[in-house]
This record gives sequence, C-alpha cells and structure tokens, in this order.
Amino acid sequence: MGDMANSSIEFHPKPQQQREVPHVGGFGCTLAELRSLMELRGAEALQKIQEAYGDVSGLCRRLKTSPTEGLADNTNDLEKRRQIYGQNFIPPKQPKTFLQLVWEALQDVTLIILEVAAIVSLGLSFYAPPGEESEACGNVSGGAEDEGEAEAGWIEGAAILLSVICVVLVTAFNDWSKEKQFRGLQSRIEQEQKFTVIRNGQLLQVPVAALVVGDIAQVKYGDLLPADGVLIQGNDLKIDESSLTGESDHVRKSADKDPMLLSGTHVMEGSGRMVVTAVGVNSQTGIIFTLLGAGGEEEEKKDKKGKQQDGAMDSSQTRAKKQDGAVAMEMQPLKSAEGGEMEEREKKKTNVPKKEKSVLQGKLTKLAVQIGKAGLVMSAITVIILVLYFVIETFVVDGRVWLAECTPVYVQYFVKFFIIGVTVLVVAVPEGLPLAVTISLAYSVKKMMKDNNLVRHLDACETMGNATAICSDKTGTLTTNRMTVVQSYLGDTHYKEIPAPSALTPKILDLLVHAISINSAYTTKILPPEKEGALPRQVGNKTECALLGFVLDLKRDFQPVREQIPEDKLYKVYTFNSVRKSMSTVIRMPDGSFRLFSKGASEILLKKCTNILNSNGELRGFRPRDRDDMVKKIIEPMACDGLRTICIAYRDFPANQEPDWDNENDVVGDLTCIAVVGIEDPVRPEVPEAIRKCQRAGITVRMVTGDNINTARAIAAKCGIIHPGEDFLCLEGKEFNRRIRNEKGEIEQERLDKVWPKLRVLARSSPTDKHTLVKGIIDSTTGEQRQVVAVTGDGTNDGPALKKADVGFAMGIAGTDVAKEASDIILTDDNFTSIVKAVMWGRNVYDSISKFLQFQLTVNVVAVIVAFTGACITQDSPLKAVQMLWVNLIMDTFASLALATEPPTESLLLRKPYGRDKPLISRTMMKNILGHAVYQLTIIFTLLFVGELFFDIDSGRNAPLHSPPSEHYTIIFNTFVMMQLFNEINARKIHGERNVFDGIFSNPIFCTIVLGTFGIQIVIVQFGGKPFSCSPLSTEQWLWCLFVGVGELVWGQVIATIPTSQLKCLKEAGHGPGKDEMTDEELAEGEEEIDHAERELRRGQILWFRGLNRIQTQMEVVSTFKRSGSFQGAVRRRSSVLSQLHDVTNLSTPTHVTLSAAKPTSTAGNPGGESIP
Repeated sequence: MGDMANSSIEFHPKPQQQREVPHVGGFGCTLAELRSLMELRGAEALQKIQEAYGDVSGLCRRLKTSPTEGLADNTNDLEKRRQIYGQNFIPPKQPKTFLQLVWEALQDVTLIILEVAAIVSLGLSFYAPPGEESEACGNVSGGAEDEGEAEAGWIEGAAILLSVICVVLVTAFNDWSKEKQFRGLQSRIEQEQKFTVIRNGQLLQVPVAALVVGDIAQVKYGDLLPADGVLIQGNDLKIDESSLTGESDHVRKSADKDPMLLSGTHVMEGSGRMVVTAVGVNSQTGIIFTLLGAGGEEEEKKDKKGKQQDGAMDSSQTRAKKQDGAVAMEMQPLKSAEGGEMEEREKKKTNVPKKEKSVLQGKLTKLAVQIGKAGLVMSAITVIILVLYFVIETFVVDGRVWLAECTPVYVQYFVKFFIIGVTVLVVAVPEGLPLAVTISLAYSVKKMMKDNNLVRHLDACETMGNATAICSDKTGTLTTNRMTVVQSYLGDTHYKEIPAPSALTPKILDLLVHAISINSAYTTKILPPEKEGALPRQVGNKTECALLGFVLDLKRDFQPVREQIPEDKLYKVYTFNSVRKSMSTVIRMPDGSFRLFSKGASEILLKKCTNILNSNGELRGFRPRDRDDMVKKIIEPMACDGLRTICIAYRDFPANQEPDWDNENDVVGDLTCIAVVGIEDPVRPEVPEAIRKCQRAGITVRMVTGDNINTARAIAAKCGIIHPGEDFLCLEGKEFNRRIRNEKGEIEQERLDKVWPKLRVLARSSPTDKHTLVKGIIDSTTGEQRQVVAVTGDGTNDGPALKKADVGFAMGIAGTDVAKEASDIILTDDNFTSIVKAVMWGRNVYDSISKFLQFQLTVNVVAVIVAFTGACITQDSPLKAVQMLWVNLIMDTFASLALATEPPTESLLLRKPYGRDKPLISRTMMKNILGHAVYQLTIIFTLLFVGELFFDIDSGRNAPLHSPPSEHYTIIFNTFVMMQLFNEINARKIHGERNVFDGIFSNPIFCTIVLGTFGIQIVIVQFGGKPFSCSPLSTEQWLWCLFVGVGELVWGQVIATIPTSQLKCLKEAGHGPGKDEMTDEELAEGEEEIDHAERELRRGQILWFRGLNRIQTQMEVVSTFKRSGSFQGAVRRRSSVLSQLHDVTNLSTPTHVTLSAAKPTSTAGNPGGESIP
C-alpha cells in the first residue's frame, strides 16, 4: 500500500506528458493512474480530476465511453478492457485439496486407535517365535498346525487398515463434495447479483462480474456498489462507507463536492450514475483483499510481519507528535487487526453468540459425547476382562510360568484383545452422525433451490423446522407486488374506477401527468409485455409503476414528458426515505420560475396542503376541517377496501426569489393537492392456503408493514392472518411503542410480553419497530419454550431485524443487497409459499436425523453388547474387527445417505414445532431402539450358543488364534447384517406409524443403498474368506438368515402395538442443553465444540467482504498516515473506529457494523418498499 501512496505523490507532473503518450490499448488512462485516483477523497479527488482530465466527462472521454450512452455493447471492446483493467472478480481462497481433507479425516481419534492396533497386529503376525515350544506356552497356537493358516495372520491387520482407508476416503470425499457444493452455491449467489448499467443507451442488468472499467452504472437506494467509480450525476446520494472507513455517519456524495464511490459500500439514499474506474483486485475492496492474502498462508505470515512494522512505524511517527496517550490509542486498532482471531474468540466467550447455536447441533454434540463416553467405558471393561481372564487361566489355573521365548505369543493375544476392545469402541461411537447431518443438510439445501429457497447458512435450514413465529412483510411477499390504481379523487369527485380522460379538465390532467412522470425515479417504467397476452412489465419501484400505469390508463404517455425534461435537468430532488415518507422534485419552468411536485402518504402530505384543485382546475382553500372531512369520506373508505392512499400535489415558486432548497420543511409545504389515488396490491392467490398451513403447523404469522392500519387490516383478513371473532391485536407503530415503553421511554420486556402474543398486524411501523418486535419475541420467557422467529425483509433498513431473527429471509427480486447480506435464506421468487416449503424441509432435516439415530443406536446397542458378552464368555468377539467395520460402514455412511435423503411430505406440517428442549430421541424412538435390540440380541445369543446344534455345523466358540473362519460365526455375522437391513426399513418412521413402506419408492437413493448393501454382503460372505473371517454359506443357511431378517419387520409391528404411554420407565435422550444445567465453562467448551462443527459447515461460504470490516479500518488508517500525515484526522477516525468496534462488540457479530452504528433516524430507506415513494 505504501507504493500506492507514493505513486500518487510522484504523479503530479504527468498530465503534461499524457497528451503525447498514447496509453495501452488506446485508452487515455493507465491502470496505475486510475488506482491512485481512487485513493483520494473529497476535495483532493476533485482537484486531481480537474488537473488530469478537466472534469468527469474528460475522464469518460479518456476511457472511451459516453456519460449518457455508456459503452457500445461490443464483445471485443469489453474483452480488451478486461485484459487491460482486469475483471470484476476477486479470486476466492484456494479450496482445500482432496489430500488435505484426507489428512483431516485421518485425525479422527478412533481411526488413529484402529490404525495403531492394525499396525501392531501386522507387525506381530510377521514375527515368528523362534522355537516351536507350543507345549511350554500352553495351547496358544493349537490349531495353527497348517503353515498356510499361520502365514495368513497378517490379513486381519491389513483388512483393518483397508477399512480405515475406506472410511477416510468416504469422509474426505463427502467433505470435498460439500465444499464443492458450497462453492457452486456461492457462485450462484454471486451470479444472481446483477447491476444496472447503460450500454448503447439501453439500461441493462448485467452480472456484477461482467462490469468493466468505463461502464456507466446506475446506482440507487439499497445497492451494494460492486466496483469503484466516479459520480457523473447524483440526486441526494448518501453512502454508508462504514465497511471501508469505519465512519458510521452516511457520506453525502455529489458530482461537485465528493464524487468518489467505492466498492463494498452501501447506498442508503438517493440515486445517480457513475463511471466505473476500478474493478476486481484493483478496486478498494480488492486491494484490501490482496493485502489480506486471499491467496494463502505465506501472505498471512508476511502480513503479520508487515503489520508489526507498520505498527512500529506509525507509533514512532505518533510519538513525535503526541504524548503516550495517543500512542496507546494509535496502537489499539492495529493490535486488533493482528490479534483479530484472538479477540473474536474472546468475544465468543464473553457474548453468547447472536444466533444461539443451531438447536440440532447443540443436541447432537451432547448426545455424541454421551454415547462416546459410554462406548469408552464398555471397551475398557471388555479389554480388562479379556486380559484378566487370559492371565488367570494361563498362569493361575494352568500354573504356567511366563517364558521369555513365549512373550511374542502372549503379546499377540493381548493385541487381539486390544483390537476387540477398539472394535467395541468403534461400533459404539456414531461417527456417522456428523456425516448424516451434513448429508441431510446439503441434500436439503440442494433441493430447496428448486423450491426457490437459496440457503446461505446451512443451519438456517434446520432452524426453520422449529420456527414458531413468522413476521412477514406485506408488499411483494403476501401480495403480488403488481400495484394498480383502482380508485381516485380528482377535481372534487371520487371515482371508483379509472375516469374517462374526457371527464377531467385539461389543466388537471396535464398537471397530474407531469407530476407523476417527472416526480418518480426515471429508472421506473412500464415496458410492453414479453409474451402475447401477458401483463405489461413493471420495472423499478412498484408504487411508481402503479402511478405511471394510471397515466397510461388515462390515455396519456409519460415518456414524452421525460424526454422533454431529462433527468439531469431536474433542479433538485428530495428522494424517498422512511422518515420523509414522500418524494419531491423541483423543475425550472421556461420563464425562470420553479415548480415543485410532491407525492407521498396521504395522511402526511395532506397536512402540508393549503389548497386543492376544484373540478374546473382552479385553486380552492383547503383548511384542516376540510382535511378531516376528506379523511373520513375518501381516505378511510379507500383504506378499508385494502387500498393504499397516495396524495399528489404541487407548488409554484416565483422566479425572482429562490427559496433555500436545503430547508426542506419550508420548501415542501403550502402545497396544492392535485389528486388522491387508491392503489391496490392484490393478495397472491396461493398465500391464504400457505398461511392456513402455517397456522395448522403451529406457526403464528404476523404482518409487519409500513401501510396504514385500515389497509393492513383489510389485507390481513384477506390472507387469513386474522379471522373475525378471534381475539387479536392490530396496532400502529406509535401505539405499539406507547404500550411497550415505560415513562422514561425505555422498552420493558414485561410490557412487550403483554402485547406480542395477541399481536397479528403491526402497521405504519418503522424498521426499528420491526427489530424491537423480533427481539422482544425472541427474548421473551413467557411461553413454555423459547420462540423461534423467522423474518422476511427486503429493504436496506430491514437489516437489523433480519440479523436478529433466528432465520432471516431476504427477497431475491425486490430485496436490496444489504438485506440479502444480512439474511440466512434468499427467496428467489419473493413468495410466502416458499417459506412454508422451507419449514417443511427444516422439519424434514430434523426427522431424517432422528431416523438415522434410531437406526444407528439400535445397531450400536446390539453390537456393543454382543462384542462385550461374547468376549467375556468365549474370549473372542463373535463379530470380528473387520466385520464390525463393515457394519459400521453400512450403519454410518450408507444409512446416513439412505435415511437423510428422504423427501419431505405434507404430513410434516400437521404437527406442532419441536421446541428447543424437545429431546432428539423421543420415548417412541427409545421404545423402538430397545425393542429391536431385544429381538436382535435374543437371536444372536441363541445362534451363538445353540446355533451349531440347530444348523448341525462345527461350533466356532473358543477357536485358537489363527484358526480358519467358521461357518457358525459367519451365520451370526450374516444374520446380524440382514437384521440391520430390514431394521433400516423400520427406521423410516419415527412417530410409531405402522406402514413403514409408505413412500419408499419416492426415494430411489434408499432403495439403491438397501439393495446395494445386500449385494455386497453376499459377495463378502461367499468370497470374503480369511480377511473378512467368513466362510461360504449354503442356500438353506442364507434363507434362514433372510427369514430372521424379515422377522424384524414383523417384530416392528409388535413394538408399534405397545402403547408408549404405558412405558413410563423409558428415558428420553439428547435434550437441548438446558441453560441451568450447564456451568459457564461447559457452555464455553460446548460452544467451542459446536463452533468447530459450524466452522466446518460455514467454510467457503461467507460472502466475500464479510470478515473485512475489521481489517479495512486498519488499512484505511495506515494509508491515511502514509498519505497525509495529518494526525488529527487520523485520531478522529481512530476514535470512530474504536467506538465502532465497541458497537460491534455489543452486536456480537462483527458482520454489519453499519446497521448497529447508524442512529435509527439516519437509517435511511423505505421499510420493505411499504411506505409510499
């Protein structure tokens, strides 16, 4: 960065040379020039532009582009620009390679234990004891007379290693595909992000990555700027640059004061056009990225060194200027950039994270730890018992002496015991759990894309299944967002439909057409329909589209008016924001006088009107009494029909005395009302059904809107949010605030708790009200369980509420980038029904994991008990290590695939949400697990102890060390696997349903896996031989194994008959971590554990400037120093940075500083496009 700062200093003499030297590719600016230009701000930047280029249009000429027409859309030119000035793309961090993932999978503790066991076993098998003193060492090697058999000892070790490799590869592959999916999702999100540019005089939406230097881009309220640029023309443009500079106040931008627009900053108000001057790695955000070393660790190391040097340099400069106090302050942010990681971790400990850990992950981590501990105890006991038994039998009962030459033989026995112990542990620990969760979530996310849900944070998917409340916007989500004017009040007449143009005085009609055409964003227009017979396309702000549509319905056209008065001829524009709730535009008339047009919420604008046009188009006084009259007779009836009322007014100023335009209250006052129109936004046809589903599923839907209370209530009734005769509340923002605040104006939770349970509609609400409501519901402790709240939002100002909610839905079409950034799921079709789909998928994830657990734990219980008792009674586990690993593979990997990909059904919406504290394993599941375990154990022990008599084969018990595999034990293994296969079908239902085959063919993955496993099992048994300790079975034996397996299905029906309510003795398991039972340390620990899981899930997925906010402030500071050395400015900026860091700590997620630091009043923007533009 130092070099850049220097280059901007060396630069001054260049303008003279520039005229002779043609630059690269025939453009008049080099990359370095533009880069150094973008480093400057404010007056410095303007001066530089004037010195080097004359003015902005001079710059455009150098870049071979036209400020009005934009670039010619020709591919060669665009390609050339990309080669010279770079692409608008910041290369992401290198993904982990497959080998790295393999290495990570190998770190698993159980696998390491197994590897050690296998290697020891291998080593010992190659070690032949020197003499054949089999007599002296006891009957140790009895039965190993056959040389070939003795040599096959290595196979077991090799087989264990092989299965370990399998497990590792499967895990690594899963991680890798997960990462790949995320990258795909990421690039989808990035491709979805479009930006408006002008090419060939046409407005085009191009993907952000396609922007090139020289493009003319339209910027408007709510945009996230994708590249650096210089403003050509702007209306009342305010930018939030906190993500780059840490200044929380919005910065006013104008072509004549501060025209520099930087990538990664947010447009909070107004609109304008800019010429793009730097993209991708050369833009300000990109430069910071390169400094961050998006490329890897070496850069990070360099970075650290660099930062230390920077710190030293800065502090030495500082010391010269100020005493130590300043130094301390100076050093603090620098330190925080370096110790950022540490600080984050500290923060995590001090603040319980914003979104408590995903409910499911909390429960799973706890359960896994419990199972692991139990498994460890069991395996330890197994090993101890086996060793004691052997020692006592050999040395006490037989009275043998430990001979030196027998040591290897004994050690071999101990290794065998150790391997059995490890096997018990391996089977007990459900390594498949994380896998099942990941597969289930990844699968759901993929499928949810088809249901128009773009999931940005994996755990949001499952949290949604627990949602108990949805706070939805009205416009566009519940309604179609195709606004149309249906009633109007013009010239003293209330028209219930569109009036005939001939019925209106030409003067009124003319004023109306001008007022609408000029006083609306020029980007808003109505285009002809794309298909025959479709509706005309509405582009831009929907309310303005309705008004323009009204002009077209009056058989007039807005385009000629706009061509006569183009956008740059507008004298002054007061753009729409949530505080003004109105928009005004001033034009200069041909005679030099000024005319102001204004439109806005009728109750606000009518208060500013002192005249109204009568039926002849003449002015008539408009007193407060007339206004009350009008509200009663015109506005309230319109609102009760569910219409939104908008007032259109104007005012003339004489030419000789120009008012002070900055004094907005005086300018927009003393108006003359032209018309009041009622705009209808019809309810989406599918919404009432969707809301009914939500209510049936135990989810309360609340509507939060900027509209007035009558409109809101009418629409809520149409949607079915409120039903006549029910006990509900509909409040306006003011009344809501009055009820929840005490005398001092502070919000009290008890007061909120009295309001929210019955509240169904919150009208005329500000973004702050929305945030208050969401926070209040989440923090409430009144119900039996904590509420899980989902929120929809589309405006920049919905950011805080989206962040605060458990799940934030942003609108993909109408949503601003800021809203998308703060959200967890993006609704690509802006439709409420997609939210219901998300609920369904969320519940499905939860159920899939429960199904998997039910299956997994049955196998665990049985395998552990069999291995344990078998080992204790016959000194050898009936299931060998390799077989156990195979069972583990079926159980874990395949079953997680099969059960985690069950598609959701409508029946999921028929039950209430599980709470945060409902256990993962319900009583019914516990009954199933133990019931099936009883069946399987009975069968296996019967086979183990009397099986040889039944099948008339040799007994496999008490076989010596290297004896060949027995048919007896093979039958046990085979029966065991068959029972698991059929039990997998039982596990498809967890709520005690009888029909376990219901919908089985709608899940091809499940069928494939069950059949595939069966096929492999046949191969293992018939041809597995020594490595799998199997001996081939006859057809009759196979049929018996199958028969016993099918018995599982019958037994499942028997279990389903036992009423769960009778079994009081059954405990549930896997409760959510109760806040009371966990000490702080445990909490911190648990959080670390789960955090790790979450980090795994979220890797590769956080949008690209997420983590920057912190470091950007530091970079900014360093560069300020190098450039200006003006210390005061830096200190001022520092303190704002510090206060901002402080704010961040309060927010506890350092993602969007912006929204926390800005005061609510200055949080501009319109609440979800609700209030009137």
